[in-house]
Amino acid sequence: MSLRQYEYALAVAEEGSVTAAAELLHVAQPSMSQQIRGLERELGVQLFARTPTGLVPTVVGRAFLREAEVAVNASRRARAAARAGADELAGELVVSAQLGFGARQLPSALGTLRRRFPRLEVTVFEEPSSAELERLGRRGVLDLALMAQCTQTPDDAHHLGDEEFVVVLGAGHPQLAAERVDLRGLAGEPWVRFDRDSALDGVLREVLRDNDLPQTTAARVSQTATAVRWAAHGLGVTLVPASAVPDGYEHLARPVFPAVSQPVVAVLRRDAGPAETALLELLRQETWSESVSLVRAS
Repeated sequence: MSLRQYEYALAVAEEGSVTAAAELLHVAQPSMSQQIRGLERELGVQLFARTPTGLVPTVVGRAFLREAEVAVNASRRARAAARAGADELAGELVVSAQLGFGARQLPSALGTLRRRFPRLEVTVFEEPSSAELERLGRRGVLDLALMAQCTQTPDDAHHLGDEEFVVVLGAGHPQLAAERVDLRGLAGEPWVRFDRDSALDGVLREVLRDNDLPQTTAARVSQTATAVRWAAHGLGVTLVPASAVPDGYEHLARPVFPAVSQPVVAVLRRDAGPAETALLELLRQETWSESVSLVRAS
């Protein structure tokens, strides 16, 4: 077995067909088919089943692919470490951010990192669940995870700062006259909320419970930008980290009383390499409390 065969199998699982996977990796389709068949013969199992919608991993295939993904990621990191010099980083960096946190800080830090090391390839995705981020980290899939501190946070996490939450109100809302909104003054408001298993909805649940506010739900959304836009149009009010307020909506955001904040941490993979260490240092330099600047901007 070879790492190339692992990469081919992962691509087939992602694309659902050998042809699409071959195009993705710029490989001849017959060659990829041959490599997949050879891998299955060597393992003595069937990795994929053909269905009306394409190729899907079998039960055994899914187990194999989980380990193959770890092996491929480890190989990429090893190559990146070998190529890293004092003035150059190359290879792939896989980063995940918990939905809503570091929405301004992470892009800023990554932009600086890429300008400094243009040969470094960065893959970023958002994940709403703390538990899933912790699971991905344990599997070795992630180089760096940016997340709110929670019960699943590892002991070796790096504290970056605190994200203060703000309430976003509809245009013309009477509470916009205040620099800081008293949560008790929102008792009659419906809320634009998030997916039930997300950290953001968990924060809102605690806020409503601690302030004896009714949990009146106007809508549930999956993205912070959507929540802000819907609140701006008067569907309800919403509560998001200050950094997650999109440009153009700052005038509708206000910090709240009692203040709501969450510590934000970075979790690096074991035996962290130079790329994730450099990103961590850039994240430390970012500003993590933005509610005051939002109020001044309004």
